[in-house]
Amino acid sequence: MARGIISLVGIAALAGMLAYPSGAGAQTTAAPAGNAVPTPDNAILLTVFLKHDQSRPLSELNAQLDKQGFHKAFPPPGIEVVSWYIMMGIGQVITLRLPASRLREVNRVLEDTAWGSYRTEFYPTYDYKAIGIEEHDKAR
Repeated sequence: MARGIISLVGIAALAGMLAYPSGAGAQTTAAPAGNAVPTPDNAILLTVFLKHDQSRPLSELNAQLDKQGFHKAFPPPGIEVVSWYIMMGIGQVITLRLPASRLREVNRVLEDTAWGSYRTEFYPTYDYKAIGIEEHDKAR
């Protein structure tokens, strides 16, 4: 029964994608200008988990990162690092602020330079702090 429901959900999702084709051609469009800066109307926060490959020693992982140019390429110029932590047992957790138009660029840098040493997870978000505080103040 569950397998049938999953299949129906998949078919419905595919039908929805086909019914409403996107005008975006992500891989065929020109890369955004590398000098775009985040503004209140275009900024996103991107939390990146770089999960260590724990089957290999740290020295080997670092050598691979150096060989692939990770430390030279990440973060790309003009991308703001909001926080960068080591989470013991996981790896690195990095939050970046960037214009949405540069998301693909950040992804490509990580694909080209971090894969092999890390498994990656991405969580795009937006800054809700001012709105949340305003809502809290209104509720008082």
